[in-house]
Amino acid sequence: MKKQDSKTITAPYGNRPAAAPDSAPRSALVTGASRGIGRAIAEALAEEGYRLYLTCRRSEKELTELSYRLSETYNVACTPIIADMGNMQAVNEAFSQIDDLTLLVNNAGVSHIGLLHEMTAEEWQSLMDVNLNALFYTCRLAIPMMLKHHAGQIVNISSVWGNAGASMEVAYAASKGGVNAFTKALAKELAPSGIQVNAIACGVIDTDMNRCFSEEEMSALRAEIPADRFGQPSEVAELLLSIVNAPSYLTGQVITLDGAWQT
Repeated sequence: MKKQDSKTITAPYGNRPAAAPDSAPRSALVTGASRGIGRAIAEALAEEGYRLYLTCRRSEKELTELSYRLSETYNVACTPIIADMGNMQAVNEAFSQIDDLTLLVNNAGVSHIGLLHEMTAEEWQSLMDVNLNALFYTCRLAIPMMLKHHAGQIVNISSVWGNAGASMEVAYAASKGGVNAFTKALAKELAPSGIQVNAIACGVIDTDMNRCFSEEEMSALRAEIPADRFGQPSEVAELLLSIVNAPSYLTGQVITLDGAWQT
């Protein structure tokens, strides 16, 4: 595998004085934050006052501009990091820049549409690295930080296809099924330590990931959804905040957000 270093774009925007040791300031890592769902989640957390670490793989300009805007608008520290979350070395280097973490949002993901027998082994591995292996890379580094506080939260962004499966999206569905199982198993492991682990299984959310479909295909897809519309990234962010602010007894859940599409 080609080495992929992480890169902090600048010094963190909006640095604040160090908080007292017992004040437990809230800090969050959001992966895949330059656009779509990750961007909406970053905005929602900034508004809540979180100190943010935001990653993306390629969109340096967009991530830099977002980090600066969030810092200026909400007066929070925000560190943009370019890193391939599917590369273990890159994730290790990204975490070397994180002092503490109370919330981990595993949002980075990629899709692949096509017949399974026409998919290459390299395409399969690349998708699994980003969609599933990245959770292992990030969680194993975030958990020790949370154990220090005997508290913390991990929220994984999944998909309804992780439950139902999807023709022409076998690899994607398999990866998200893995995310769901990972979430439930890790929640059981970490519950005694006061750390919550949950997932959001998204239906069709209006993001760039769906731009590969034609207007006719999107119209037909919309007709299948009882809510008669696609979800918005801001709605995923709103649900995430609800999970983050829920009682600590909420853990090990894969919560569906799909307008009753796959219910």
